[in-house]
Amino acid sequence: MKPRFEIIVEKKMVGKRMTMSLANNKTAILWQSFMPKRKEINNRVTNDLVSMQVYHEPLRIGDLNQEFEKWAAIEVSSFDNIPEGMDAFILKGGLYAVFEYKGLSTDNSIFVYIFGTWLPNSDYLLDNRPHFEILGDKYKNGDSNSEEEIWIPIKLK
Repeated sequence: MKPRFEIIVEKKMVGKRMTMSLANNKTAILWQSFMPKRKEINNRVTNDLVSMQVYHEPLRIGDLNQEFEKWAAIEVSSFDNIPEGMDAFILKGGLYAVFEYKGLSTDNSIFVYIFGTWLPNSDYLLDNRPHFEILGDKYKNGDSNSEEEIWIPIKLK
């Protein structure tokens, strides 16, 4: 599986966040609290949902206990009228490797491939910026035919 490469500009995001680790994964709780309130977000650029991971120190691949901030968010054009209980986040621009994934979101084999095979054999290193998945029209939670885009921040070696 080969990624496409995208350079993005800074994006404004609004959503909910929780601190967690892969060993103490609270993703389902986060999304259950976000989904009923998502329609309250004004100035949406798109209806796509964004699942974002913000690491406050470089990602330690394979460390299941490394904490990160997980976001359930939507891209917006401005931070006017942020709903109560939600926060704003500015996603810095930069280069990303984008993997188109089809399958269950609980299947982590795509990440094993990205970090264990693709990245070490590429001309790139991880960049210390947020990782995210775009959950668009073809995303169907719990369906093996679900499709999403996985965005990995990279820089040249």
